[in-house]
Parts: sequence; C-alpha cells; structure tokens
Amino acid sequence: QVQLVESGGGLVQAGGSLRLSCAASGRTFSRYVMGWFRQAPGKEREFVAAISWSGGSINYADSVKGRFTISRDNAKNTVYLQMNSLKPEDTAVYYCARGSFLYSTNPTDFGSWGQGTQVTVSS
Repeated sequence: QVQLVESGGGLVQAGGSLRLSCAASGRTFSRYVMGWFRQAPGKEREFVAAISWSGGSINYADSVKGRFTISRDNAKNTVYLQMNSLKPEDTAVYYCARGSFLYSTNPTDFGSWGQGTQVTVSS
C-alpha cells in the first residue's frame, strides 16, 4: 500500500509561485499514475494534473495549463507540482493520489490520498 505525504503549501501573493511535493512510501510508487487534486471550501474536489508512471505523459486541467507543471522523480518516490502565476481562485487544499488512468479526472479513480497541503493566494 502506498502512503502519501504532501508538503510545500503556504500563503503567497497573486502572481507568485509555490512548489508542492508529495512523498510516497512503498516500493510500488513507480508503477502508478500520480495525480494532484484540489478542494476549495464548499466545493467538490477537482482534478489539477496527472503524470504517467514514466513521466512521459501528462494531463492538465484547462484551468492550470501553462501555469502549473507536474513532474516526478521515481528514484526519490516523489511527485511535484510547480505552480506559477498563482491566482486567488487557486486557493484550496491540494492533495496527491495514485491512480491507474492518466486521463481520468474523476477522484474516485484515484486512491491512497494524502492529508493535503493548504495553498492560499492573496489578491
């Protein structure tokens, strides 16, 4: 079973950047699609980005394309989310999760959720 721990969240001004990390335990990390989701207060959890096991294929939500970059380092069992040009509407708790389908944006297709890390973007 993979256990995930997110870090790197914080408070940033609009236009700023943050880099989130998701560290995984277990030897099967490199076999999985890894995804980032976010959930704002009062809203449903929404897909942000996903990356294939090799890192060779990536899927982004339209709302973050051109601003966010997902990457992974299988030697370190870690997946990253570089977030640039942040907007107040990016404010949410960000979660990483493992999945099986790169092009699924449905949270029910992902599992082993981490505890999340808060990102707050001030205007």
